[in-house]
Amino acid sequence: MIIAFLFVLQMSCPDHAEHAMGFSQSASKHAFRLFSDGGAIEVRSSDAATVKAIRQHLQMIAKDFAAGDFAKPLAVHDEMPDGAATMQELRSEISYAYSEIESGGRVRITTKSSRALEAVHQFLRFQIREHKTGDRDHIVSPDSNPK
Repeated sequence: MIIAFLFVLQMSCPDHAEHAMGFSQSASKHAFRLFSDGGAIEVRSSDAATVKAIRQHLQMIAKDFAAGDFAKPLAVHDEMPDGAATMQELRSEISYAYSEIESGGRVRITTKSSRALEAVHQFLRFQIREHKTGDRDHIVSPDSNPK
């Protein structure tokens, strides 16, 4: 019954990613970065209204993820992203910090736990594949992050 409801809901909203995020995928650019201590989710746009929506979305993502709530990525991708279940389990060992960047926003994800780190990297690699960003999926130092 629940699956049927979710299917109907998805069909009634063709762009459920836009609905879940609050902004158009075509008007924004996602970037996912893997760092030796975690990673980052960055979203940018050249449209002022989209930048505002991106910043609101990423502030909420940082709060939701810290609470172990991954409902938005589930809604966007129609499946739980790789690593998310472990990130939920180890949420007390992972930090999420939102910041504004030029033309968008960023959620910096950090951890000292090797198990949580592997989960974060799995999650970010899933995002790279699903959003087809072309981002590198290898791990670099946080100091090498392009601005």
